[in-house]
Amino acid sequence: MVDTDNMPDSSHNVEDEVGRVVELAKELHDSAASLISRTAIDEQSLRQRALSLDSSVRRLCSLLNSLQSKKLLDSKLAEKLEDDLQRAKCMMTDGEVASFLPGKPQGKFLRMFLGPINVRASRKDVQLKVKEEYNSYRDRTALLFLLFPSLLLVLRGWVWDGCLPAFPVQLYQAWLLFLYTGLALRENILRVNGSDIRPWWIYHHYCAMLMALVSLTWEIKGQPNCAQKQRGVQLFLQWAMMQGVAMLLQNRYQRQRLYTRIALGKAKRMDVVWGETAGVDGQLWILCPLLFILQGFEAYVGLLLLKTALVGVVPEWQVLFCGFLLVLMAVGNFSNTVQTLMVKSRFKAKMKRSKSKHELAQTNS
Repeated sequence: MVDTDNMPDSSHNVEDEVGRVVELAKELHDSAASLISRTAIDEQSLRQRALSLDSSVRRLCSLLNSLQSKKLLDSKLAEKLEDDLQRAKCMMTDGEVASFLPGKPQGKFLRMFLGPINVRASRKDVQLKVKEEYNSYRDRTALLFLLFPSLLLVLRGWVWDGCLPAFPVQLYQAWLLFLYTGLALRENILRVNGSDIRPWWIYHHYCAMLMALVSLTWEIKGQPNCAQKQRGVQLFLQWAMMQGVAMLLQNRYQRQRLYTRIALGKAKRMDVVWGETAGVDGQLWILCPLLFILQGFEAYVGLLLLKTALVGVVPEWQVLFCGFLLVLMAVGNFSNTVQTLMVKSRFKAKMKRSKSKHELAQTNS
């Protein structure tokens, strides 16, 4: 039974509570708006200071190079000033100040998938979390890159009598499309947030995405003459196994080296590891031959596909297109690997000359 005597009081209490909540919401809204306004003003001030300081660092670097080229500055003093400017630059580009400096523009690829949103993180810990997620993604996919084609080749010999069915191969190509799309998205986001990823590697993944997409429409031929018709597919799976081994070696040997370079101030915390960026001679002796063999084999598979299409064994346009993309990616990978090794060689020679001058100065003193 409802107590009607207390209903007016209850209604009055509810009305007071609602009024109090509305006042609190308005007060909280005003406080939040005031905080956002103050934060925006502070950010704008910091951004102007960061731009001014960045301009000063660039001007001083240019001035030092000019004075050194004209031999108007003592070499020891010039080296010290360069180190000081490098430390200042690292504090700006590898610290919280980096979010106030102009970033790399977002490309059409990101805008196509994500729209006109800003993917640059304002806090360094968020940027580093994006990088760690990218590294974890590469670790997971490197193992799958090795296991997936290995399983297909084993089943081809043991279960499918040397003739691959179409569906497992197309499933693998669909996974490759997903893999390279994820890598390309993550790498574009990392570049916007200050990473050093070379543009070629992102373009390489665009080519790989396109090749996987075209391969999904490629009719996998069976009997008769299955071995001849699927020779290109078999070689591609073998190349994928080699790529998986290279990725595992790279992740295994180079991650710790990158951390060491970051600690020495020779790399930024947002930098990532690539196959040709080995840090010590022992790693170079292991990885470089493997990378060149891998690139040569990639070109060989591409040329084989081109030959298969041109002589009429498998005349589909998909075979011709995939062969062209494989050759293009092999040439691009080889060119970038050689360029990186040349830069590394010049850097090592410069470090040796600097060390020799330092030792000679100590001996004379």
